[in-house]
Amino acid sequence: MTRVGPPRDGRSGDGRSGGDGRSGDGGAGGSGDGRPDLVEPLWARVGGGLEEVVSGRRHGPADPDFPPPGGPWEELSSNGRLVGWVPAGGLGRVSSRRVQEEGDRIARERRAYLLSRLGHKLRSSVLALAESARQAAFGRQQLLEGIYEMAQDVARREMAMEVVALEPKDPPRAVVIGAVLHLAAVGAHRMLPGDAVVRVSEPVLVEALTRACEWMGGTGCTVTGERVGRWWRLEVIAAPVRRPLPVPEMGEPLVRHLVDGLLEGWLDASRSDRAAIYLPVG
Repeated sequence: MTRVGPPRDGRSGDGRSGGDGRSGDGGAGGSGDGRPDLVEPLWARVGGGLEEVVSGRRHGPADPDFPPPGGPWEELSSNGRLVGWVPAGGLGRVSSRRVQEEGDRIARERRAYLLSRLGHKLRSSVLALAESARQAAFGRQQLLEGIYEMAQDVARREMAMEVVALEPKDPPRAVVIGAVLHLAAVGAHRMLPGDAVVRVSEPVLVEALTRACEWMGGTGCTVTGERVGRWWRLEVIAAPVRRPLPVPEMGEPLVRHLVDGLLEGWLDASRSDRAAIYLPVG
């Protein structure tokens, strides 16, 4: 089937370092220009979004009704599931299996990159904590006050690594978003319809929304929701007073891994003061 972009509601833009869910030049951790064997545009599904294999541009959510910008495109499906888009007339040159392999490769590279960044930050924190503890033990008592905060920082980074490294065990099921937000968004203003139900792994959803609210400032942020076709679109709006996260990788990069990689959704972080999260309708 041939479709012409761009998608409705401006769901694409340019992807930047760390991954912000927009189209454009590939950022750190993306596929970049590492596929010289591909000479024409190819959009591969990665979780619940899409990435252009050669350029690293991102677009989403992955939906037959939301083709990438430009075109015309023909969709590639496998067992009724959209796996990518190719230029019109290109179905004979690219197989759905090839597109799936590209999507799997990109997902592995994104995860490995995030793990490497978190691992580097964790090692740095552990070394700093050990050195402060050593100096405090040899008489520099003024360092004792900061050791607790440093230990908290080490724990936060270790928890983030664990989230990325472990595979979810709970299968997707129908989950009421409002109920999850009572756990994940304490202190947030919640404005969602009562029928907002998604089909995802509940523990991963709790983790993703918790991290998204922390990224947007925690207490005082606002969460709204509306249905868009086959998706529920949640918008997490930043709190009036929002401080930078102690561990930047626990913001957008970690939320993207949880939403795109584990929940089969799509994170749009094209605006600095809010994050839009697309999740499949339950």
